[in-house]
Amino acid sequence: MSEATHADHTDPRRTEPNPAEAKPAVGGVRRAGQVSLPPLLMLYLALGIVQIFLAGLGVFSLDGQELGSADETAFEPHRFVGTLMSAVALLIVVAAVLARPGRRFVIMAVVLLLLVSVVQSVLASIGEDTALFGGLHALFGIATLGLAGRMLGDSRTRGQSRPAT
Repeated sequence: MSEATHADHTDPRRTEPNPAEAKPAVGGVRRAGQVSLPPLLMLYLALGIVQIFLAGLGVFSLDGQELGSADETAFEPHRFVGTLMSAVALLIVVAAVLARPGRRFVIMAVVLLLLVSVVQSVLASIGEDTALFGGLHALFGIATLGLAGRMLGDSRTRGQSRPAT
């Protein structure tokens, strides 16, 4: 080996990139999941705000009709937005699986989907006959918004401070 070649390998002034500081390359599908999570979570939260408004509007629009009766349509917009929120929650799960932000985040996404699509539907159905379950329907709805808000904060923090694991 020549002296010049030997000097290149041992020159203390030469700086090599620190592997601990290097960010891993993120694939296109994973990046798409990471980029889509915050907007999907914001959409879910916005729909939640609309949902609360529509629930109040429905209650005060019943005008003597019984909830769930054949001609009652006061809660149809609320029901439709609930279905839409379930679809958005499913998209959040798909984006979380693609983004691979960590097991805890994916579990929160699945819990959100189960709460909004299964638990809320059951509570709403039972709540038509038993007010307690109707009240739980409202509380669980607010809980899903808290969970989505937490996930949004986590997704923003994760994207700014460190690569997803």
